[in-house]
Amino acid sequence: MAGAPEAEHHAVLTEDLKREHVIALAFGGRIALFRAFCRAIEDVVPPGTTVILRGSAVTGRRWSDDAPFDADGPGTSDLDLTLVGAAALSFFKPTGFFVPAVHSRPLSDDDPDIAPDLVPLRRTLMDMVQRPVNIQASREIVIQLRGDVLGQPYLILFEKPEGLSLNSEVPST
Repeated sequence: MAGAPEAEHHAVLTEDLKREHVIALAFGGRIALFRAFCRAIEDVVPPGTTVILRGSAVTGRRWSDDAPFDADGPGTSDLDLTLVGAAALSFFKPTGFFVPAVHSRPLSDDDPDIAPDLVPLRRTLMDMVQRPVNIQASREIVIQLRGDVLGQPYLILFEKPEGLSLNSEVPST
């Protein structure tokens, strides 16, 4: 992609640099589109969910062959979205897991029926960015393993805070 940043070695990818890559590569430099993408996700995910983006949109390079993002043409690189948290796992059917109740398979064109309630969100996101979007869910331990131990960079898009439950005390003012 002409004019897009090339990722430096993964060890030097700061949060700011990862965010710059994502906005430049996946959103064509349009910060308003990036924000709308995040809002669409936030409207659907349960409280207590952290949403991250992994893969070549973050690093600028495809892991399998080190090719640049969108090397096969505009809109060909997918976005790998992961919903982190126990509540997010409930979107997936029991058959939709690599590790049951810990790490799901991605909702994608290859596996379109494993998380029916996320299909409308996936379609909305793909319409927004004009490229494939894969959505999976994991517990925090999986992300820590992949990021900290295996060195696979990811960008935290946002953390949706836990809400007040019906049995929570409201702080007095």
